[in-house]
Amino acid sequence: MASPEVWLRGPVDGVDSYLLPAAHALLQAREDLPRAVEGLATEHLWVRPGGAASIGFHLRHIAGSTERLLAYARGQALTEEQKAAARAEQTSGTETEPAPLLRAAQAAIDAALAQMRETPRESLLDPRPVGRSALPSTVLGLLFHVAEHTQRHVGQLIATAKVLRGGP
Repeated sequence: MASPEVWLRGPVDGVDSYLLPAAHALLQAREDLPRAVEGLATEHLWVRPGGAASIGFHLRHIAGSTERLLAYARGQALTEEQKAAARAEQTSGTETEPAPLLRAAQAAIDAALAQMRETPRESLLDPRPVGRSALPSTVLGLLFHVAEHTQRHVGQLIATAKVLRGGP
């Protein structure tokens, strides 16, 4: 019998119960990503079918956006390197295989889970400014957004991969 989806597997070691839905979403994304890119033809990595974002973009963006959102959750401003990486996400990369991009996305997810484990419950409602405009959020809002944003891009990546493969 196949294992149930992550959200039905119970607590995540070291993660506060308030953060479980976000942790479950990230763990599910981490499991779904390798299956989505498995056997992907190298020429498909940067293809944009119908103008959709490429698989390479989604992998790169999952890693980069997660890193940036976690910085905001820690109360940090973005570095120049992070800002440059965000701009670079929009261009086709030089990678010809998904493996290094997949590893980077998985490492970012692991970093998010580690940060969730280190985040005290008492800090979840602490205000956190986001971006140049210092838009209002909280630690909880940012950690939740990391999870839902990652899930959104994994779903788009899966759909794009299916289109490029020409089937389910």
